[in-house]
Amino acid sequence: MKPFDPSQLPGPGLIDEEQWRHVDALAASLTPRQALWLSGYFAGLEAARGGAAAEAPATPAAAQVASSSRALTILFGTETGNSATLARIALAEAEALGLKAKVADMANYKLRELAQEQDLLIVASTYGEGDPPQPATGFFEFVEGRKAPRLEGVRFAVLALGDSTYEKFCEAGKRLDRRLDELGAQRLRPRVDCDVDYDEAAAQWTAETLGELATQGREAAASAPVLAAAAARGAAPHGAVHDKRNPFVATLIDNLELTGRGSSKETRHYEISLAGSGLSYEPGDALGVVPRNDPALVQALIGALKLDPSARLPLKEGEIGLRAALETKFEIGVLTPRFIEHWAQLSDAPELRALVGEEAARARAEFSGANHVVDVVRAFPVAGLAAADFAAGLRPLQPRLYSIASSLAANPGEAHLTVSTVRYELRGEPRQGVASSFLAALAPDAELPVYIQSNPHFRLPADDAPIVMIGAGTGVAPFRAFMQEREERGAKGRSWLFFGERNFSSDFLYQLEWQRLLKDKILSRMEVAFSRDRWGKTYVQHRMRENGAELYAWLEEGAHVYVCGDASKLAPDVDAALMEVVAEHGGRGAEAAAAYVRELAAAHRYQRDVY
Repeated sequence: MKPFDPSQLPGPGLIDEEQWRHVDALAASLTPRQALWLSGYFAGLEAARGGAAAEAPATPAAAQVASSSRALTILFGTETGNSATLARIALAEAEALGLKAKVADMANYKLRELAQEQDLLIVASTYGEGDPPQPATGFFEFVEGRKAPRLEGVRFAVLALGDSTYEKFCEAGKRLDRRLDELGAQRLRPRVDCDVDYDEAAAQWTAETLGELATQGREAAASAPVLAAAAARGAAPHGAVHDKRNPFVATLIDNLELTGRGSSKETRHYEISLAGSGLSYEPGDALGVVPRNDPALVQALIGALKLDPSARLPLKEGEIGLRAALETKFEIGVLTPRFIEHWAQLSDAPELRALVGEEAARARAEFSGANHVVDVVRAFPVAGLAAADFAAGLRPLQPRLYSIASSLAANPGEAHLTVSTVRYELRGEPRQGVASSFLAALAPDAELPVYIQSNPHFRLPADDAPIVMIGAGTGVAPFRAFMQEREERGAKGRSWLFFGERNFSSDFLYQLEWQRLLKDKILSRMEVAFSRDRWGKTYVQHRMRENGAELYAWLEEGAHVYVCGDASKLAPDVDAALMEVVAEHGGRGAEAAAAYVRELAAAHRYQRDVY
């Protein structure tokens, strides 16, 4: 232990020598983000006790820093809420550092304010193959368009979120980083690209970027009073009682197969008890499910690796056996670029080395689509491998999000899900989806960790507004929630559902419920499209065109349009059909029709929840 230096004590009577030794030892072990967290925690604790820090005015040093600091905007673009969460954590930490900061969603951001920004931190997720999050589309179009202003007075930094299994990894963040530089803005820090296990990288980016902003233009000694003053104003660590990092262990009430005999799919209805959790949700929100990997796949992987299943793996939370780790801690199915590169180094296989690097992105994506982790391990064995060396190439097991298919008002203390079980063959072997197969195997009273993921960009309008709901397959889930909610509230607004599936006799999900809602005039209209019931496949977009005149009339009367389902096919097909309806029945050209649909989205009257 280093010798005690009395000059380090902050002041007579404030902290004694023994307390200072504890503080000094703790501080040496903390990351920057942990230090920020604790500063807010202790000041908040003092405020809750009614202590002096809660009432004391800011010190002169703090006031001086606050008055001279530049304004900071933390801007996020999100599809599932991860970017929003990180942006709000950054806001709390900025305020704890005494920075003048605000947070804004790209979906609601006033574009004319961009040229007036001073410091801009951007947290942007990528959707699918390089697209921005749907709610942020308008912001991207503006920034990348000809009307974007010059930004010579703006400083910026970008945190990009993505999924490395996609070829255009973190592309949305990369696009904004490039474009702001082109517009003359000054880059505060290099862009950081995060994979699905983004926590540590995001925390480091946040702490380092904010720390740099907080120390610019002032003496480092001023930071301590600023921290205390900001925390006394109520800065507190972000966190819910139950969230992604601390899910609630719920109980399964029921697991029912919705699809009938002869169906080519297996779609199931789950009812989950949230009793005692304190969790609440609104129609349009999602339930995060923390799955376990299939024990049979775990065994196959351990066998292919020739490892001892009881071998110990050192993790942050402590040591754990290899079998348990592969079941609960790591993604062990789909290949990632990280694992390919890692296994290429371990195996020195020329076939794998050829797949490493940006120039091999397309070949790597094709290889990943035809192989899983277990296939690579079998094809390119590594002798004498340690369990920790194998695990070093794996990503943490991620929760899966499912649109909630129930209204809390109609089903107190419950959340319902509609999930299609993913099963297929690859290399002559049966394979299955991680979470959907995990759910399918659960019996009533089984436990599963869950949390609520808010989706503020998929919300019901006022009770008197008409709504048009367009969904295929399990995409009908949130619309079941919408109708339950409207029935409970006695909403008078008209509602129209377009639903598509494969076969009428086996795949008409919730058929009796829709028929009752129609009979009771809670659901005003319903159009169905069963693509495999006759020659010449019919989909929901065909039904939209067939009813184009009425659909356009609803739009002109203020209807809100909702789309839920497959992002790669349903979403673009519905978008194209909607523009065709507007063009044909609104007497508009293609460009004017596209502008009409963009205006619907900007007014939050065209909302999508696609995956």
